[in-house]
Amino acid sequence: MTEEFAVAKTPVFDPPFAPERHFKAKNAPPDHYFASYKRHITHRWCSRLSARGLPGSGLAVEYLYGKYIKNLSVSIINQSGRIILYFLGFIERQGTTIYNLTRQDISAFVQYEQDREQKPASVVNYLRVIYAFIVFLVDQGVLPNTIMQPKIKVKLPEPLPRAIPAEDVQRLLSAITAVRDRALLLLLLRTGMRIGELLNVKVSDINLTERKILIYVGEKNFQGRAVYYNEDAAQALQQWLEERNTQSDYLFPGRSGPGTISYVTAHSAMRKCLERAGLSDKGYSLHNLRHTFATDMLNAGMRVEVLQQILGHQEIEMTMRYAKMTDLTREHEYFKAMDRIEQGERHEPRRVHTELQKVFEEKKLHRSKRK
Repeated sequence: MTEEFAVAKTPVFDPPFAPERHFKAKNAPPDHYFASYKRHITHRWCSRLSARGLPGSGLAVEYLYGKYIKNLSVSIINQSGRIILYFLGFIERQGTTIYNLTRQDISAFVQYEQDREQKPASVVNYLRVIYAFIVFLVDQGVLPNTIMQPKIKVKLPEPLPRAIPAEDVQRLLSAITAVRDRALLLLLLRTGMRIGELLNVKVSDINLTERKILIYVGEKNFQGRAVYYNEDAAQALQQWLEERNTQSDYLFPGRSGPGTISYVTAHSAMRKCLERAGLSDKGYSLHNLRHTFATDMLNAGMRVEVLQQILGHQEIEMTMRYAKMTDLTREHEYFKAMDRIEQGERHEPRRVHTELQKVFEEKKLHRSKRK
């Protein structure tokens, strides 16, 4: 381990990271900023783990340092340090250590968190971090591989994506005042892109003639794809291209430097538009625009497998979640059939479809043979 990550044996109280103290220079390279911040976060958790002196702390420090070397994100390192320190403290209170860890100990941890009324998603997140650490311990020969067989899992409820109703969409669009914000929100609404993908779009990625945007590396699936946009998004985009800072390659450049605007800036733009539209209490977010796009496309008759490609889903099951929501086609078919029934049209409700009848007869025959 390098000297800069050597941690003290006594408690270390790190002050909050202050970018203005570390980077007073106006043109500090962004990469240098994030590298220093990541080093700070890694050192903070390594120091806290060492200061607690819990059994296995040294292994945890080595594990976190490995994440830093692999150049994993600040959020992953921060989350891993926090959860692992918390878990080591829990098993110590249980009278055991990481060296004697069993599936029963992990199960007790899950039960403890559930008794504390932690949300299932939080418990699943804890388990994900803990099992990643356990894999490291197995590779180091500290724990046997049997502790992974099988893993303890917590089933999550499957929430349906939430689309914004048409009337609220109109109110939101009517409340947009800035050219940049109109382009930003309309492109999200008309393409189904994730906000992270849109913020990484460069002007060179846009084909204005074909109304197409190329996403070379997807934010979640690491696969490239193309998305498309309609007339109102094209008009908003053209207006923004005429006004934006041309010194940056990014479609939505930041105020200074060559980079793009931040997530915070984008979310702030959405929040202000919601406030002006009187929709602040609805809980809408930028990601709801993606859900709205997907729902509208299905309701307009787009095939699920086509929508899957546009959204960049690796598994079609992810896209099928939208089909479980308000499906206007299914709703139309229901009321159309019910209207026929109420009007007394001639129909044969007890007649079984011929092909289905064959299936029923075959199953009946198989059951008879088994008897």
